[in-house]
Amino acid sequence: MTAHLAVALAALFAAGLTLYSGFGLGTLLLPVFALFYPVEVAVAATAVVHGANNVFKVSLVGKYADRGVVLRFGLAAIMAAILGAALLGALAGVQREIGWSAFGLAGTTTPLRLVMGALMLFFALFELLPRFKALQFERKYLSLGGVLSGFFGGLSGHQGALRAAFLVKSGLTTEAFVGTSSVIGLLVDAVRIATYVGLVLLAGESIELPEDSISLVVTGILAAFTGVLIGKRWLHKVKMRWIQRLTGIVLILIALVLATGLI
Repeated sequence: MTAHLAVALAALFAAGLTLYSGFGLGTLLLPVFALFYPVEVAVAATAVVHGANNVFKVSLVGKYADRGVVLRFGLAAIMAAILGAALLGALAGVQREIGWSAFGLAGTTTPLRLVMGALMLFFALFELLPRFKALQFERKYLSLGGVLSGFFGGLSGHQGALRAAFLVKSGLTTEAFVGTSSVIGLLVDAVRIATYVGLVLLAGESIELPEDSISLVVTGILAAFTGVLIGKRWLHKVKMRWIQRLTGIVLILIALVLATGLI
């Protein structure tokens, strides 16, 4: 019950918040799943919720997507997402434990936890600090943007911030920007989920889902849909600056705790 409540609240809050802030659903939901599942399972569970939410958004705004940008950015993102997902699989297979002690604290972590914690920390700062949020790239760098966004999307699910930085100066209207971003996000989610499953099958392993994992993911999906609907109607009336800062601080703390193996 605790896990379902935590995931529901995080997805509800994140899906609504992402309409008006720099934070994405995956950025906020991943650390919550990581509290209850191994990191690689948390990434996959977040991908399913994120993908379902993108299906919902594409059904609403996908018709506005710019096909040229989707092809140029999206194809590069798809290929890079496969590489990122493969790296996640490789890191998940490294069983080495790393012990540490400092300032009266001690813990044990793994290479995967260190990488995920570092990425969570970086992207929390990326979406929180004005200097990073103001980053924009010319249209000629769309393919590079696809590679970077897709790779980190496949590895950890952090793709939205980089995608926005590369698409914002591509000459798209607001409707086309939202539609194009949603379609590309859905493509990356579909490819990385397929890659996660394929890696497990190629390794000859059976897919054993943790107890209550399906119901937990469904809870996240339904809460995310609800968050989008509530956010469209009410959240624009809330002052977002303090919410962004508070959320950013919480994400940074969770990233540090995850990387050090304290959770």
